[in-house]
Amino acid sequence: MKKIFLLLALVPLLFASCDQKEEKTHGKEALMWFDATANFERFGNPDSIDYYLEKVHSLGFTHAVVDIRPISGEVLYDSKIVPQMLEYKGFTRDKNFDFLQHFIDKAHSLGMEVHASLNTFVAGHNYVDRGLIYDGHPEWATMVYTPEKGIVSITTQKHKYSAMVNPIDQDFQQHILSVFKEVVAKYPKLDGLILDRVRYDGIMADFSEMSKKAFEEYAGVEVKRFPEDIYEWAKGEDGKYTRKDGVHFKKWIEWRAKTIYDFMALARKEVKSVNPDISFGTYTGAWYPSYYEAGVNWASNTYDPSKDFDWATPEYKNFGYAELLDLYTTGNYYTDITIADRRANPNSVWNETDSEAQSGDWYCVEGSCEKIRGILGNKTFSGGILVDQFYNKPEDLTRSIEMDLAKSDGVMVFDIVHIIEKNLWKEVETGMRNGGMIE
Repeated sequence: MKKIFLLLALVPLLFASCDQKEEKTHGKEALMWFDATANFERFGNPDSIDYYLEKVHSLGFTHAVVDIRPISGEVLYDSKIVPQMLEYKGFTRDKNFDFLQHFIDKAHSLGMEVHASLNTFVAGHNYVDRGLIYDGHPEWATMVYTPEKGIVSITTQKHKYSAMVNPIDQDFQQHILSVFKEVVAKYPKLDGLILDRVRYDGIMADFSEMSKKAFEEYAGVEVKRFPEDIYEWAKGEDGKYTRKDGVHFKKWIEWRAKTIYDFMALARKEVKSVNPDISFGTYTGAWYPSYYEAGVNWASNTYDPSKDFDWATPEYKNFGYAELLDLYTTGNYYTDITIADRRANPNSVWNETDSEAQSGDWYCVEGSCEKIRGILGNKTFSGGILVDQFYNKPEDLTRSIEMDLAKSDGVMVFDIVHIIEKNLWKEVETGMRNGGMIE
């Protein structure tokens, strides 16, 4: 009898041991991103999907992020709401092949999760004049305040590939929310959504009459000089333009953050109304000190940025949306890996959404992770990597993976196409092994 009692007493310990081993091996998330258009031809058949999912799974990746709404606003599934992208750059897909469902089925058979990525406040590709903005909805295009041409539609800005949308446009909001809900309903076994480009185009957007009126109502003011009372472009003797902030600039920044917060809260509610168990996530850039230019506050609402940054009002903290998220990935898109690397490198960083160059400890993988941990209130996040930044120094791809796994709660690799075309599998494998994702 004593032996039986002893054996029963040991059972919980045995199971605890198994749980601890599982936690040690799979405690962090590793996400591989599959871009919609860059991989359009390659993943148009089940064999390719199977092959590459098995490959990334063998390297320790736990999630496949499958892009199903590229910047044109078309989708990569059979939708009743928007056109299905069946052709891209001369390549065609079989309409009867359910690309996303096959990803789900195969990934689940391997024990991986599938999260569908959808570009949100964008509906056109400016390089090729393709998409919903170019095909029936020009009114959705954001109006940008440019230094030389004043306020113009973003469709005139051909150096920008994304034809971004005005985030407060209620017609577009209803459209994109209906797409989110359609995806969740159509694919009940989908593990989550990751929203991309839930932001303004940048500091130059949106300067439409619609935005002016909405801001005036929010702030309780009349903007007598628009856009100058928000800010104006000043041309220096060297011919370069700098921003001169107006009397309403900081309130304008606060209002834009509220706009994105309100949408994220609504999107979460609508998505969860269809499937309460689905993960609601997002991707944003990690460059928080300048990301106010995109109208986004992805920090915890317990963090007050006005204590650290001169662009934030005390009320700005009310629109931190970290608490709305089940999964958060952020772009640590830096070629400097350690803080020591950054301090030894005098070059500034200029990201896609910045109006001016940035510098400091934040702008390396290690420094970014350490700063983010604080402003997220210790909520979990996965540091993202832009693989094509390491074409000329592939060993730093390995170091970046290692650092994200060491300093954040996982790693997000963007995009598989860069690994395939440059044969960087060995660098990825080494980083994943050194980071503890595989033995």
